[in-house]
Amino acid sequence: MEHNRDFIRITGLKIKAYHGVLEDEKSSGQDFYINAELYYDMKGAAAGDLLEDAVNYAEVCSFIEDTFIQTRYDLIEAAAEHLCRMLLRKFRRLDAVYLELCKPHAPIPASFKNISVNIYREWHRVYLSVGSNIGDRRAYINGAAEALIKNSDMRDVRISSLIETRPYGPVEQEDFLNGCIELSTLLDPETLLDVLHEIEAAAGRTRDIRWGPRTLDLDIIYYDKLIYESDRLIIPHVDMQNRSFVLEPLEQLAPGFRHPILGLTTEQMRKMI
Repeated sequence: MEHNRDFIRITGLKIKAYHGVLEDEKSSGQDFYINAELYYDMKGAAAGDLLEDAVNYAEVCSFIEDTFIQTRYDLIEAAAEHLCRMLLRKFRRLDAVYLELCKPHAPIPASFKNISVNIYREWHRVYLSVGSNIGDRRAYINGAAEALIKNSDMRDVRISSLIETRPYGPVEQEDFLNGCIELSTLLDPETLLDVLHEIEAAAGRTRDIRWGPRTLDLDIIYYDKLIYESDRLIIPHVDMQNRSFVLEPLEQLAPGFRHPILGLTTEQMRKMI
């Protein structure tokens, strides 16, 4: 996701905690130091000079301390990951967080000033296509939207209106109800795909016939401006520019979003088919 480069910097936040592999680390604890950069658009706070338009760094520091000592981890990588995610979930104005977690008293037999892990996490803008042509189609689609809304790694979920469409592909079947969903997520593409498959499975989705009927179909169309390919996932969706049942509802949500490979907006692609 493209986000504003304004940020708050916190340095040297000292917290005694009990993270580590060794028993002495778990029982006696040690001092950790946290440096953080909190990215958000400061224009509103700067213009209005109101605390409610800002990220309250006093609250952030208190939250970091409470969260950091709440759960004990063997690895500081895991502690840093958890802290980043919790900050982004808690403080809704934040677009991204950079975190350096320092462990200057790490029990290693060498002379050193510091050991640290550095981690950056951000909200990613995603567009999904959604469809159903079995049973209560609208209920399956609404159920998928509700599952996404309830997921703590998602926010700002919006769904287009739904349209009736003829099946795409060679298999004879009932008409589809199709739409698109916009959301922000903390998940990487492959983990997001796993979550979508879980939602489909909960709706009784099977994959017995290619292009066949389905209770629920969820596809990743865009993930930021990412161009990505793995054995099971291609982003942007490989055939979305040829599918009116994708472009028509997508145009409601993101008419000016530009395809990162074709260079065309949703509106331009919809007019071409």
